[in-house]
Amino acid sequence: MTASGKGRIAEIIMKKAEEAGVALMEDPDLVSVLGKIPVGQTIPPPLYRAVAEVLAYVYRINKKFDKD
Repeated sequence: MTASGKGRIAEIIMKKAEEAGVALMEDPDLVSVLGKIPVGQTIPPPLYRAVAEVLAYVYRINKKFDKD
């Protein structure tokens, strides 16, 4: 899931995520581009690496929580 905001909105999003125990990863450029892709559409090949890095981060975080 992506969420984007600037200034106070970004602060609120981050606070809510932290309160819910959601790991945060900031990449405003990637969120901006992904936000323009309609749900259900294929991610364009130039974004594969960036999305793969996000997925790798998520898998690492999940493994960390699975061990606890």
